[in-house]
Amino acid sequence: MSILISVRELAARIESGMRTVVLDARWTLAEPHGLDAYRAGHIPTAVSVDLEDELSDHDAIGLGRHPLPTEEAFTAAMRRWGIRTGDLVVVTDTTSNQAAARAWWLLRHAGHDAVLLLDGGIDAWVADGYPLETGVNVPEPGDATARFGAMPVIDIDEAAAFSEHGVLLDARAGERYRGEVEPVDPKAGHVPGATSAPSVDALDADGRFLPADVLAARYAALGVAQGTPVAAYCGSGVAASHLVAALAVAGIDAALFPGSWSQWSNDDTREVATGPEPR
Repeated sequence: MSILISVRELAARIESGMRTVVLDARWTLAEPHGLDAYRAGHIPTAVSVDLEDELSDHDAIGLGRHPLPTEEAFTAAMRRWGIRTGDLVVVTDTTSNQAAARAWWLLRHAGHDAVLLLDGGIDAWVADGYPLETGVNVPEPGDATARFGAMPVIDIDEAAAFSEHGVLLDARAGERYRGEVEPVDPKAGHVPGATSAPSVDALDADGRFLPADVLAARYAALGVAQGTPVAAYCGSGVAASHLVAALAVAGIDAALFPGSWSQWSNDDTREVATGPEPR
């Protein structure tokens, strides 16, 4: 089953009145709260999602910059977004799903199977000539309940040993992986044994996911073979969710290390590797 929906398919659903919950999950390090940009223009019917407040739990200590929310908190968020059990949910953003994938992953993790990413995001919607609306949509509360566990997760200890039996992929930019620069976290480098696989490499020039066979070939070149355990991390579990989504497009199941480099680099007991090689 595809995890993607095209602009034309989403527009047809909205225009026909088919029940579809559209979530606007735009976020960047520079602008972590996307509400103002959402108000200025979003896909019709879309509801704003705040990655910092609704897709993270900042009360969790020692688990990285964007720890996963609790089931209770995420249930409240799902209901605020108007999600009912069985609804089709489409998540989007303005960064080619780099942020929206976090919401996609959490919804899947919560047991909500019917969730898709808008291929190309809001930029593709505008480029294809579809209108935006302004203001804020406040839907009727939903009844969905989060039950975490549907998506595989690894913790920091499992990440440390993962390359012994599988492939641990680092979704950050290559220069951060190699330890040449670190703009956010306290140490530069990567988890020993991890392989560089920048999440942006899964996209074409228009911000859409590359074809499944192309992605599968790229990941095979990184050592991802049929039956090989795969896990992904990044700075704080956001871009890694995008990598998990790209792997899913290629037909590959992968686990997420939510704490990612922000947790690893703050733990002085963990070794740090630098350079272009895994170790």
